[in-house]
Amino acid sequence: MKLFVPGRLCLFGEHTDWAGHYRTMNADIAPGAAIVTGIEQGIYAEVEKSSIFELYSTAPEIDTLWQDFSCRMDELELKRIAKSGSFFCYCAGVASYMLEWYKVGGVRIKITGMTLPMKSGLSSSAAICVLVARAFNLLYNLNLNTLGEMNIAYVGELRTSSRCGRLDQACAFGVKPNLMTFDGDEIEVRSLNVKTHLYWVFADLCAEKDTIRILSDLNKAYPFASNEEEQAEHDALGRLNIEIVNRAIQYMANGDAEALGKLMTEAEAIFDEKVAPMSPALWSPKLHSVLQDPNIQPLVWGGKGVGSHGDGSVQFLARSEETQHQLVDYLNAQGMRAYSLTLKPVHTVRKAIIPVAGFGTRLYPATRALKKDFFPIPCPDGMVRPVILILLEELIRSGIEEICLVLGSEEERQQYADYFERPLSEEHLRKLNPEAQEYENHILDVGKRLRYVYQREKRGFGHAVYQAAQFAGNEPVLLLLGDTLYRSDSNKPCALQMVEEYERCNSLMVSIHPIPLAEVSRYGILHGVWEDKAHTLLNVSVMMEKPKASYAEEFLGLRNKDGEKEYYSVFGQYILTPEVFAQLHEDIMQKEIDGDHITEIELTSALEAVRKRSGMMGVRLQGRMYDMGNPQALTAAVAAFSI
Repeated sequence: MKLFVPGRLCLFGEHTDWAGHYRTMNADIAPGAAIVTGIEQGIYAEVEKSSIFELYSTAPEIDTLWQDFSCRMDELELKRIAKSGSFFCYCAGVASYMLEWYKVGGVRIKITGMTLPMKSGLSSSAAICVLVARAFNLLYNLNLNTLGEMNIAYVGELRTSSRCGRLDQACAFGVKPNLMTFDGDEIEVRSLNVKTHLYWVFADLCAEKDTIRILSDLNKAYPFASNEEEQAEHDALGRLNIEIVNRAIQYMANGDAEALGKLMTEAEAIFDEKVAPMSPALWSPKLHSVLQDPNIQPLVWGGKGVGSHGDGSVQFLARSEETQHQLVDYLNAQGMRAYSLTLKPVHTVRKAIIPVAGFGTRLYPATRALKKDFFPIPCPDGMVRPVILILLEELIRSGIEEICLVLGSEEERQQYADYFERPLSEEHLRKLNPEAQEYENHILDVGKRLRYVYQREKRGFGHAVYQAAQFAGNEPVLLLLGDTLYRSDSNKPCALQMVEEYERCNSLMVSIHPIPLAEVSRYGILHGVWEDKAHTLLNVSVMMEKPKASYAEEFLGLRNKDGEKEYYSVFGQYILTPEVFAQLHEDIMQKEIDGDHITEIELTSALEAVRKRSGMMGVRLQGRMYDMGNPQALTAAVAAFSI
């Protein structure tokens, strides 16, 4: 399989990872907090199982540094190499941990690209450690979540002569900003939103810095400060840092780039005043000359050091995309190696798709006269609504602006036009009470949000969804099932819960809910690892259609907080990324090439292909679903939904 692990850039909160760890010895120390993002530069590799531990490279960027490496999967040998200080020590450190604790076999890693500069404060060592940990995890199905991979990468690097920080392995979380908090041995990671494009530039100063000396000097002030200078360091890495980080989160969420850039300059000033005097290795003439360069000031909102500081790397927040390019060119011309990083806002999901093209065979003969999405459902407020109106109202309450209905033919559209576009006659309107008359206007307003496409060939659910590809455009889109109702157990509709989780994860998403073991053979079952302590966000590693109960019990169960196995199926709501529509297009074109005009195009297979390449998150929603696809389910839904 192919892997990519980026480097990482610490935007705010350097050194607070190890400082926060000292809370295990001194509770008066404030927790550490850092805003860290993966960058667009990183390590590309192809990995596969092997009987030994092997590393090769075809990456042109590291030809002069590289020598192919291999050794037996022997714990003592791997630990010896980890301590050797060689180019491969980091990889061997992680491999030794994996062998010791998971009893795995070997792996073969071929590095195909290395766009990440080394020894520049961008954690190239952490990236290779995460890459090795992820290779073992995926190849040997260890079911580690991202935080687990990050922790193993950290421990593996500690087996070398390196003294990395806990935030270095944030590259495990990909190219997106995260808030990392460090409270003793506890680490939490939370994705952050940005409201507008933020144009970062960072550069290798191509100077000298002594990270080991810096960390050694700064650690002398911990766990207890013995003088005013050491207390100043505690304040800078504790109380003052938390204030800076909280303001940065606010500015990013509000899209205030100017305030964020000025905050970078403020954070650098605090570091120079209260932390830098503690180590001669933090004397950094190159860094400060670049930060104060009068040719740079008109291009940026602010700037600061990177990582452990010193003369390693510098970062700036450019004023625009144009000045970002100008700054990169200028820094490169000055003999540095500069890179751009654009943090983009996650698209708030504003479109939704509901396929309603099916005939409803299991609800025949009622469906001869009435499409199943117009079946009447008594609601708790006393009104009787058609299924489709309940779904549309859920979407509108969740902030959805446009909704595409996938119909079977143009003739079917008339029923929707009659309901959502044609006003009631005056005769009927007069018979309604004032509240119902006002609701009539609401129905017509709902109709203004509707768009229609047609599935003229009945070739499966994926084929139906693909008809809305042009409607979706290059945006994420929410997908609901046309014969399923949803009710939230919180004050947020289920669809809104999905949208909010997408804004945090920016990934293909599917809603999930637990079902009894006896029913797994009727559904698609998902397996993976929980990414959070609350067991609401699942990093999906397996999707299996209608497995036997015996197989699910052995391989697909997820442990809950009480240690009991649970089995998770799709809840009926998805957020599809543009990559899903591209995959559906590829699947359809392949069928055309093969001359196959009969086989159904399934959404599940497209989702699985995207999951393998880019990942998929399952979200456990606070709510219930009511399937109405057969008479028994319809009876149960009508009885339960009206309560």
